Amino acid sequence: MFLRTFSRDLAIDLGTANTLVFVRGEGIVLNEPSTVAIHESDHSVIAVGSEAKAMLGRTPGNIRVIQPLRDGVIADLEITERMLGYFISKTQRRLRTILKPRVVIGVPSGITQVERRAVRDSARHAGAREVYLVEGPVAAAIGAGLPVQEPGGNLIVDVGGGTTEVAVISMAGVIFCTSARVAGDAMDEAILQYIRKHYNLLIGERQAEEIKITLGSACPGGDRRTVEVKGRDLADGIPKTIVLDEEEIREALREPVMTIVETVRTCLERTPPELAGDIVDRGIVITGGGSLLRGLDRLLGQETHLPVTVAQDPMSCVVLGAGRILDELDLLKRVAAPA
Repeated sequence: MFLRTFSRDLAIDLGTANTLVFVRGEGIVLNEPSTVAIHESDHSVIAVGSEAKAMLGRTPGNIRVIQPLRDGVIADLEITERMLGYFISKTQRRLRTILKPRVVIGVPSGITQVERRAVRDSARHAGAREVYLVEGPVAAAIGAGLPVQEPGGNLIVDVGGGTTEVAVISMAGVIFCTSARVAGDAMDEAILQYIRKHYNLLIGERQAEEIKITLGSACPGGDRRTVEVKGRDLADGIPKTIVLDEEEIREALREPVMTIVETVRTCLERTPPELAGDIVDRGIVITGGGSLLRGLDRLLGQETHLPVTVAQDPMSCVVLGAGRILDELDLLKRVAAPA
């Protein structure tokens, strides 16, 4: 108890698009893009998080903006370590704690032992006393309030930035999990390619993401909304403005959205019959930033004939679940592996 008073334990969601940090007793204290800007010459870090993301597509040749996690896996171990270290140090400076914290980190379910070691080492270098790793879908299910410790099937669909992870969880363990490297980033890329193909216009990643948030949908909705898009004409190289509507963006997103639906179907086909019966009663819960795509829950419901719910505060489910694991020692022992 003395240790708990003088150290502020942390829960971290190390995501492809965003990293969130939860402090025990305070809640979520940091939510920043998983982005780092470095000098090409000496690889020194210039900016991390929101500041680095603002530089995307706007830097001179000697500065590079990196997303060290791609498709749910660590693409650049060294930069990931430095980014994680920066976020942990920033949180610890703010809290002015006496003792080093315990850290629970939500990681993609498919990461390798080498990547696990990299995450652990970066957390330890940043001042963690103990490091525990928990699979993202398990943390998301706990954060969404599902009764994961009971003997019964819970189907969680976590649509993040780099991957969509679909898992059946019972008695605090993953019964079956499948993932597809199709999620928010793939949707942005699909919009970018659609505009390039149909309008011969080149736009940046940030603008593609803004279009997805404004117009993106999986099912036809009510109003037919439009948005102005500015980019560079590929034919003559001159800046140009076009107007896109919701139907066009829905068409652009058809392939990634149907891949997510197929991933859910694959998981349902591999679920043991007793747990499948539980899922019929309890339905599907969607978490992650991608779950905010309008009509995705409705489309999944139509395709699977199951009730589908978007979790409350879906973008924070993993970090909130990891935070709850910190509080419950029995749960920590059952779901998190010491790194």
